[in-house]
Amino acid sequence: MTALPVADRAEVRRYARVLVRRHPRMLAGALALHVGAAVAGLAAPRLLGGLVETLTTGTAAVAAVDRTALAIAGFLVLQAVLARYAHVASARLGERVLAALREEFIGRVLSIPLSTVEKAGTGDLLTRTSHDVAVLSKSVRFAVPETLIAISTATFIFGALLLVGPVLAVPCLIVVPLLWAGTRWYLRRAPDGYLAESAAYSRITDGLSETVDGARTVEALRRQEHRRRRTDADIARQYAAERYTLWLRTVWFPLIEISYVVPVAATLAVGGWCYLRGWVTLGQVTAAVLYVQMLAAPLDRLLNWLDELQLGAASLARLLGVAQPDRPAIAVPRAPAPDGVRAADPVAAVDVHFSYVDGREVLRGVTLVPQPGERIAIVGPSGAGKSTLGRLLAGVLRPTAGSVTAGGVPLTDLAPDQLRGRVALVTQEHHVFIGTVRDNVALVRPDASDAEVRAALAAVDALDWVSALPDGAATVVGAGGHPVGPDQAQQLALARLVLADPQTLVLDEATSLIDPRTARRTERSLAAVLHGRTVIAIAHRLYSAHDADRIAVVEDGLITEFGSHDELVAADGPYAVLWRTWQGVGSAQAVG
Repeated sequence: MTALPVADRAEVRRYARVLVRRHPRMLAGALALHVGAAVAGLAAPRLLGGLVETLTTGTAAVAAVDRTALAIAGFLVLQAVLARYAHVASARLGERVLAALREEFIGRVLSIPLSTVEKAGTGDLLTRTSHDVAVLSKSVRFAVPETLIAISTATFIFGALLLVGPVLAVPCLIVVPLLWAGTRWYLRRAPDGYLAESAAYSRITDGLSETVDGARTVEALRRQEHRRRRTDADIARQYAAERYTLWLRTVWFPLIEISYVVPVAATLAVGGWCYLRGWVTLGQVTAAVLYVQMLAAPLDRLLNWLDELQLGAASLARLLGVAQPDRPAIAVPRAPAPDGVRAADPVAAVDVHFSYVDGREVLRGVTLVPQPGERIAIVGPSGAGKSTLGRLLAGVLRPTAGSVTAGGVPLTDLAPDQLRGRVALVTQEHHVFIGTVRDNVALVRPDASDAEVRAALAAVDALDWVSALPDGAATVVGAGGHPVGPDQAQQLALARLVLADPQTLVLDEATSLIDPRTARRTERSLAAVLHGRTVIAIAHRLYSAHDADRIAVVEDGLITEFGSHDELVAADGPYAVLWRTWQGVGSAQAVG
């Protein structure tokens, strides 16, 4: 398995700046509110310092105390109101940014070459679309606004401290070298640590999903202990990655905590010494100490959310790395000019070799060149390489050697939209999306009319049961919607195929979940609707092969026979044996 790429730090910073610049007014409004809240919060220490100064001179009156208390209360209320709207504005900005990021990420995911996904495995992609999006969502919604608040507040507090007395601001600088060195040490290690943590999480997800999906195969081959060892190793790797980032935090956080206490004590000591020499007043010392104490809150907020920002940056790097054109995970040369490929150019496989594992070829020197509009059936025993050949012809896999081309251009070099417009693969694996039946069928062509959707449903014998639904084609299906059986879901997938109308179709057990009688009727309807299209059908039910123009028999990674049904039966070779065996089984089932 080859992991998908990860964007570098420069790319992450550049993309973050681009996202922020898309909403200049919202950003300016949020910053203005944060600045207002920070300035309002500076009034209380200054007012208290003035009150202390008045008390030391013995000129304070009850009215002065009351006025000060009311002024402080007023500024606190103003600060609360401004902070409330600042949080709302920041949250709205964060949601806008996050929405844009999600939309672009979906575009990146859909643009990944299928061969890259096959080699990378689904675990890494699944983790990026779930775990990394969730982490980034938290960073955008909370970490970024909180960081803005902390930076603006700390800046204005320190500015107010300088106005009170520059000499009283000097003690704060004592911890700057400690903060700088500690934070620099942390930031140089944290990004790689969090990336390793996310990668380990991806490996766990990949291993668990493979084990669950292939549970029956694992049991049949008695590989339970092997899968357990794989899971234990993945968990140990995740534990080591998380322990490393935890160690970084246990070193960094104590340094931060020390940095909060030392400035307060130093300001008291220096302020008292300056007061005894008459350089500053007691009111200035009071205000300065309060300001220094106030600095702890935004600095604590900033440095704590900085850790969350590191997580978010690591997740953003992984999300940006999906389908990154300049640093692909798998070196895939792109065709310089596939625009010359015409719709009528046939798909051709010439001397194709393919192996999932080095040294174990699944296909060996296979050549298959369908004619435009021809229907070819691929038959053979299980494990012969039929499905692999179908995925190569659909551009999902890249051959180890040889070529699979359309008009001379390798299928895997075509852009996804060009590829899907030329060839489509339908397997027994299917998905019903949350939405109406119409939405599910029109997914490939959102602008399709109701009449076209109904025609596609009719082509796969699904119109009757769709019309019988509570709201017909407007009935919501998918998770939480009206239940749809596996056979009906497969018919919806076939209806999408009809509506997509590609030049070449690869059907890999596309009707396997439909009962034989309905499947037979569906395939005949499809054949009529898709007349003129090239169809390559991987068939286990041999009546599908009987209807094909030509039949390719695949055995042990080779095409051992190729011809029409009558020719192959007359040749009395492997296909004739399969045909007689299938007829015998079918007759026995009919008698039973």
